[in-house]
Amino acid sequence: MSNLFAVIEAGGTKFNCAIIDKERNVIAEQRIATVTPEVTLGETVAFFRAQQEQGHHFEQLGLATFGPVDLNPHSAHYGNITLTPKPHWSNTPIKRHLEDALGCSVTIDTDVNAAALAEYRWGAAQGATCCIYITVGTGVGGGVVVNGQTLKGLIHPEIGHMHIGEVDGISGVCPFHDNCVEGMASGASLGKIWNAPAETFADDHPAWAIEAKVLGRMCHNLMLCFSPEKIILGGGVMAKPGLIENITKETEASLSKYIVLPEGIQFSDIIVPTGLGERSGLFGALAILD
Repeated sequence: MSNLFAVIEAGGTKFNCAIIDKERNVIAEQRIATVTPEVTLGETVAFFRAQQEQGHHFEQLGLATFGPVDLNPHSAHYGNITLTPKPHWSNTPIKRHLEDALGCSVTIDTDVNAAALAEYRWGAAQGATCCIYITVGTGVGGGVVVNGQTLKGLIHPEIGHMHIGEVDGISGVCPFHDNCVEGMASGASLGKIWNAPAETFADDHPAWAIEAKVLGRMCHNLMLCFSPEKIILGGGVMAKPGLIENITKETEASLSKYIVLPEGIQFSDIIVPTGLGERSGLFGALAILD
């Protein structure tokens, strides 16, 4: 059996493709823009075929993909991206396409479920009975790990579309739900709401206070629904200095002392940044292969 694995962190903006070994050493890597399935999957297959030609043989591919995605192995549409706001990608049989093109087995989960599993194995949530990984980037997504297993129920968690309601008179822009987390807090939504890219906002821009309140309400709900030991916040928007501290304050204020934390534990111990940095998703694609 090969000691190398193919892995893909398939996000809404880019596909991060790599050859990796079981010790998480990255042998080769390429980032491919997420445009249409024909173009993106074509370039993805070309990258992995080139690696095979260079002697980097693999028998398994871990696919950590944006969704929604059908994760029911008994479904006729297993491994398909289903109805997604990402243009052109609805009903794409991504798992089958890669298996057919590369002649290997493909294990699939959501990108955020996989990232949560990587953080549980090697990052900020080691030893946790329940942990949640949230990415706040172009979109917002969340993955859940309970007792070392990613959560896949009827479909899979869709935390980014949790309904939040208006915040300080600001409404969301999600095409599916009026005031969900993604529609109010994602990088793409911030740009639409405020008519400017989020990275151009000054430190005192009112968007940041609203961002902290929206994500604080989300964490409030996650604490009550899952009782996680860790809520890990990643993604490009979370790079804003001070944002995670303000989210933590908003969460604690919103819960209004309803949850009594164990002795010695503070909310700042629960709501934390990633332990694996930008590698959570890529390493997650490896983690789901075990």
